[in-house]
Amino acid sequence: MLQNLWNGLVQGGIYAIVALGYTMVYGILLLINFAHGEVLMIGAYTGVATLAGCAGTGAMEAVGFMPCLAMAIIGATCVSAAYGFAIERAVYRPLRGAPSLSPLIGAIGVSMVLQNYVMRTQGASPIYAPMSHPAYVASLGASNWDIGPVSIAPLDLVVLVVCVALMAGLWMFVQRTRTGTAMRATSQDRVMAGLVGIDVNRVISVTFVIGSALAAVAGVLLALFNTQAKYDMGFTSGMKAFTAAVLGGIGNVPGAMLGGVLLGVAEAVGIQLLGAEYKEVYSFVILLAVLIVRPKGILGERVAEKV
Repeated sequence: MLQNLWNGLVQGGIYAIVALGYTMVYGILLLINFAHGEVLMIGAYTGVATLAGCAGTGAMEAVGFMPCLAMAIIGATCVSAAYGFAIERAVYRPLRGAPSLSPLIGAIGVSMVLQNYVMRTQGASPIYAPMSHPAYVASLGASNWDIGPVSIAPLDLVVLVVCVALMAGLWMFVQRTRTGTAMRATSQDRVMAGLVGIDVNRVISVTFVIGSALAAVAGVLLALFNTQAKYDMGFTSGMKAFTAAVLGGIGNVPGAMLGGVLLGVAEAVGIQLLGAEYKEVYSFVILLAVLIVRPKGILGERVAEKV
């Protein structure tokens, strides 16, 4: 059981940083970006392609796996951030004054376009991370550490450390910087924020860029965790992250973090108790149970109060 709890904690960390993208956009626009999962998928493809390129050109032997992983994460972050910015400018901004259903349909359309674009250009077969490369084996392929009944893989620690660092960094950014203050003000009241001199369009674009960058990192980590990236991986991961955001309290940044961790642990416990056949079902059953008892999520939905 403890081993499954550890595995769930690692997986939940990935869900949490993807859920942050959903909850940040919802907190400002009160809309769900259902193309967020595809941004994650594009980040995963970019990261895995970068790692494969490093392995194929000999760069991985020359500098080691970890610098190549850092390069892959940076490249994936830049590409996904550009996609997030483009989605906001091309879809959300023109439809900002439209009925709320219009941007939702637009986001679903973008999701389908991106998924099919990657499938047509990269193929329906997955691309695999170079996990058998000697450089990977030398850095993260070492034997697991056994702490009592728990076996901890080096990759698990890397995933968990990166996720915790990103969550802490985002919290500090939102709470301590001028841009973070502008984001919180825009979330409270976009009209009033504009009247006091805040560039609302810029704040919304920055929110999409940050959320997309977080999704890219999650995509690379998830690709390493599963050893592959595939054109449809964004749908399942995106839906689970959205579930995590709702579970913790949509629009609530700490809630997204808590929801992601709880979702990962719940999946792990469900697999332990009931088997892996219904792995994709456990999270939604728990979500329904929580929403019946507390419809606004565990920490509560955080949106602006209009008076």
